[in-house]
Amino acid sequence: MDHTNHVRLDTSELTPANLEGAIIYGVDDDKVGTVDHLHGVGANSTAIIDVGGFLGIGAKPVALPLADLDFMRDDDGDVHAITTWTKDQLKEMPEHLD
Repeated sequence: MDHTNHVRLDTSELTPANLEGAIIYGVDDDKVGTVDHLHGVGANSTAIIDVGGFLGIGAKPVALPLADLDFMRDDDGDVHAITTWTKDQLKEMPEHLD
């Protein structure tokens, strides 16, 4: 997916309503996870990302600062993000426990 023409989200758009369920793409445009929920409000929030699993079953939740994610809308208006983290790096992170 070519992200260059996608519209970056403004800080005011970094809300649970916009971000929960967003797909996260890593290096080489591989899907690395999805946003489960947020802790905090705005740009200083932490995103809880479900990594691995199949159809949400067996996924491991990990915490990433929103600053590590570049959220945008694609041509259809769907929100997604890109990051420099790989799926393997995220899988190695400690599990986030709510």
